Amino acid sequence: MTVHLPAEYEHPTPVEELSVRSADGSRLHVEVHGQPGAPTVVLAHGWTCSTAFWAPVIRELSDRYRVVAYDQRGHGHSEIPPSRVRYSTRALAEDLSAVLRRAVPAGERAVLAGHSMGGMTIMAAGGRPEVAERTAAAVLISTGPAELVAELTVLPPGVRSPGLRRFLHRQLLRSRMPLGPVSPVSRVALKYATMGPGSPAGQVEATARIVHACPTGVRANWAAVLDRLDVRAGLARLAAPTAVVVGTDDRLTPPVHAHRMVAGLKDPQGLLLLPGVGHMSPLERPVEVAAEIHRMAAAHLVGTPVVDPAPSAASAVDSAVDSVDSTDERTTVA
Repeated sequence: MTVHLPAEYEHPTPVEELSVRSADGSRLHVEVHGQPGAPTVVLAHGWTCSTAFWAPVIRELSDRYRVVAYDQRGHGHSEIPPSRVRYSTRALAEDLSAVLRRAVPAGERAVLAGHSMGGMTIMAAGGRPEVAERTAAAVLISTGPAELVAELTVLPPGVRSPGLRRFLHRQLLRSRMPLGPVSPVSRVALKYATMGPGSPAGQVEATARIVHACPTGVRANWAAVLDRLDVRAGLARLAAPTAVVVGTDDRLTPPVHAHRMVAGLKDPQGLLLLPGVGHMSPLERPVEVAAEIHRMAAAHLVGTPVVDPAPSAASAVDSAVDSVDSTDERTTVA
């Protein structure tokens, strides 16, 4: 059965495409969207995704920002690493550094937003001077700094043994089973594991097409990195003002990670909880995610327009909280 893909999930045409070489020579595909000369937002996607994942967020931001999105190594149009040693958190940090050097002019800064492994990328780069000097603020979305397997909630509560849960979760995470074409079964499984129960068919289809496009070997090699990931030291060195976003129904990086990140940040700028939302929050609630990125840009990025790019998102946030400070925990209306 073919599911129609709504227009908002179609990948927008970039105004510019760049080929960037990372420290080890890996080639990265970078896209520039939006307004040339406007303040810059840099988007880093997560495991098994690509720049296409950000399509609805790019549409929300591109009328007022220069939006830079890049394919993590092995994903999308970026080069697939030739060996497992080129999959690491260090490589993630070096890739981000290379993208910022090329896409953010010297003397300027950007707001960095990372989803899942993209958020881990920002944390892995915490404390790197060449990243810090080009970072005005950050938004960590549906992500976590460590103990990912231990906190997964994909398996049903009936599997109570902590040891068995970790073993089974690890097998799921590191599976090399090819996903094959998108099918009704894969849509159901992917929605359960990665999205909120209220996600409509169009969102599920967009997610499935993106995830199924990731090569099996790339998926498995990055899974091995995520299995042992620990970027808490980088999180502690992340000096830029940073906001955190998570869905209450996130099974892959549950809200416990968000609370830990807020506690570990030097300059926390609030925790935004999205009710009923799963792990794919930028696809599930792009208006609210874009509004949070804009909030951080308006507060910390020189030259940012003061007019909200997404009034509906701003209204959703404002209806849930009267004021925002560095310790706020906010919940948007459903």
